[in-house]
Amino acid sequence: MKVSVKPGATTLLLAIDLVGTGLFAAEGASVAVNARLDLLGVLVLAVVTATGGGIIRDVLLGDTPPSSIRDWRYFFTALIAGAGVFLVHSATHFENLSLITLLDAAGLSFFAVAGAAKAVQFGIHPLLCVVMGGITGVGGGAVRDVLLDRVPMVLRGDVYATAALFGAAVTVICLRLKLHPAIASSAGILCCFVLRMLAVHFHWNLPGAVAANPA
Repeated sequence: MKVSVKPGATTLLLAIDLVGTGLFAAEGASVAVNARLDLLGVLVLAVVTATGGGIIRDVLLGDTPPSSIRDWRYFFTALIAGAGVFLVHSATHFENLSLITLLDAAGLSFFAVAGAAKAVQFGIHPLLCVVMGGITGVGGGAVRDVLLDRVPMVLRGDVYATAALFGAAVTVICLRLKLHPAIASSAGILCCFVLRMLAVHFHWNLPGAVAANPA
């Protein structure tokens, strides 16, 4: 059951969610451009990447219809970001994998925190709030990768979902300590982003399964 929250906290959550939507839409559109999709494909990938995680989170929380369907600003933000990336690429043929990584890390950070903060508003167990943050962060990207017929990034052993869970955990802990929501959110975003970028720079990976030697 959703619990009552202060209007300021709700406004902050919406702002974080919309920023994350724009970042992930731009990242999804950039990936689509690199995959040589047409305008419709780019816009579809932008919207799916930007809204997929939030839709999964809202359905699991019982907040239906999901926020991105109830509020036109989510869809509009994703479309504008996706179209912007397509137009810039069409005019300049600019491609930068480092920029895609940066956008992805930023979007992951904002969405992980937004997911955790929204779950806290619903009064569920702190551990599950962290899980909701992780799902929000990686859900859209996973759907995007499936549509592009590639193994989702979250399953490749990369420190990706781990970064989302870390940022979500920091946010939940700060909120449980009664810190101001803006401080809690900023701390979670920063921790997730820094961990993700460090993992990219130093090529950190989670331990992978080792195939058994044939008899």
